[in-house]
Amino acid sequence: QVQLVESGGGLVQAGGSLRLSCAASGRIFSIPASAWYRQAPGNERELVASINSGGITNYADSVKGRFTISRDNAKNMVYLQMNSLKPEDTAVYYCSVRAQVGTIRYDDYWGQGTQVTVSS
Repeated sequence: QVQLVESGGGLVQAGGSLRLSCAASGRIFSIPASAWYRQAPGNERELVASINSGGITNYADSVKGRFTISRDNAKNMVYLQMNSLKPEDTAVYYCSVRAQVGTIRYDDYWGQGTQVTVSS
């Protein structure tokens, strides 16, 4: 079983910054892909950013140029640096990974979510 624990959320004023962290633990062979999603009240969960094992990243148009996703493969950590935050970034942010948990077995896992609130 793989566990994901997110941290770093909180309350920040518009224009401020936050750094989210996601720690993956358990019987993990590798993590081919990681991502951050967010869900605001009344909205569907949306992809914010993703990164694969080769370091290739992808971002939602709404966060390009402001957010940066990164990973530390040795520590099984994923990060989301969020700059120039806007009130519309307010949401619960979720970490998700695709982990290799067996010789040919890959499963998707989700964290419990961390609240990010941006005040105007």
